[in-house]
Amino acid sequence: MSEGTLYDKVWDRHKVTTLPTGQDQLFVGLHLIHEVTSPQAFGMLEERDLEVAYPELTHATVDHIVPTADQSRPYAEDSAEEMMSELEQNVREAGIEFSDPTTGDQGIVHVIGPEQGLTQPGKTIVCGDSHTSTHGAFGALAFGIGTSQIRDVLATGTIAMEKQKVRKIEITGELDDGVEAKDVILEIISRLGTEGGVGYVYEYAGEAIESLGMEGRMSICNMSIEGGARAGYVNPDETTYEWLEETDYFQENPEKFEELKPYWDSIASDDDAEYDDVVTIDGSELEPVVTWGTTPGQGIGVTDPIPAPEDLPADKEDTARRAQEHMRVEPGETMEGYDIDVAFLGSCTNARLPDLRRGAEIVEGRQVDDDVRALVVPGSQRVQETAEKEGLKDIYEEAGFEWRNAGCSMCLGMNEDQLEGDEACASSSNRNFVGRQGSKDGRTVLMNPRMVAAAAITGEVTDVRELKEVSTA
Repeated sequence: MSEGTLYDKVWDRHKVTTLPTGQDQLFVGLHLIHEVTSPQAFGMLEERDLEVAYPELTHATVDHIVPTADQSRPYAEDSAEEMMSELEQNVREAGIEFSDPTTGDQGIVHVIGPEQGLTQPGKTIVCGDSHTSTHGAFGALAFGIGTSQIRDVLATGTIAMEKQKVRKIEITGELDDGVEAKDVILEIISRLGTEGGVGYVYEYAGEAIESLGMEGRMSICNMSIEGGARAGYVNPDETTYEWLEETDYFQENPEKFEELKPYWDSIASDDDAEYDDVVTIDGSELEPVVTWGTTPGQGIGVTDPIPAPEDLPADKEDTARRAQEHMRVEPGETMEGYDIDVAFLGSCTNARLPDLRRGAEIVEGRQVDDDVRALVVPGSQRVQETAEKEGLKDIYEEAGFEWRNAGCSMCLGMNEDQLEGDEACASSSNRNFVGRQGSKDGRTVLMNPRMVAAAAITGEVTDVRELKEVSTA
């Protein structure tokens, strides 16, 4: 097993005991909750007459069901209003801080945690959402959990977990123009498979990772779960610290920053750390990656040919054949020129300010194709406010995009933002499963934000490098 990695160090510091089941009981440093997976857990506490053990270590927001067009109350969808009302009651009774839409701090849970400084290196972080791995970008151990585990964390501040192996994924070299963090993680999943990370956490390292800003690191860690890994993380460094120092928490508690920094330094993986596996990828060879199928692992470089099912491993052949039938693609073709009906720039993977800025670089002075419905959904109210002050909203709207309020939106289609019929969507989100965006016949092509912007303009999957000279992000 691994030794001397950040994962080992943070795990050991938070281990309370080893349970009779063989699992370790870990103390939880931050519990993030939202409106979809928490109501049942609060109901379980009520049935047992239990209270929330650490409300000060718990933070709530609303993101999955919140409308992005009209957020006036009551919400148009009865189920959405019911979930919102229940969350409001639960957090009020428990004394939990709540970033609701009236605060100006609301947004996708994996966007607001980092921007408010709640997410910090060396913490254990859990949330009833699979993409909690996002927070690992800060050198935290962050895990998505189920409803019964949410109950346990609310009641005890701890969680029972089995320790995983650690795979180090080194991305060497420098990313070319037009290639982003999203392309890196899609390439990793394409190579290792959607189940390749089962039993592992991923440590992302190498020159290409170190050169990324925090937003790019979050995009990569966000999709660790899509590769089967239990979590993903990047060792904290000066880039991490510069971000943290500007957040609310450390602006209000500057002495805490100096107090915690030695701890953050200490938890980074040792130079001689032992890993259970090491994978190396030359980042300089990557190009923008898009998916051709119905899993995030079915991705290729935008100029590469779609594989023939019979050329894939036997256990992937049938899945590939069904995916190609659903997506209406043929082996040997490239995804360039694939017609799209919808362009979605948003989600916890790619809806932060730099993502919106890069997309705006592509659309400025251009017009959305007449046959495309294009949406921009900021990841949080803070992102939205800053983007609007910078004029990004004007750029997008002048180009023909709809500018929405913060929320998960079309990533999973739990509100009004959904695909219709067999529409094809160029999406900056993290999943392209059948039915994921609200229609069982809908087709989703995952790509980076600038590629989404390019597709919106041309009406088809387009190599963004052909539209404009761009820089790495």
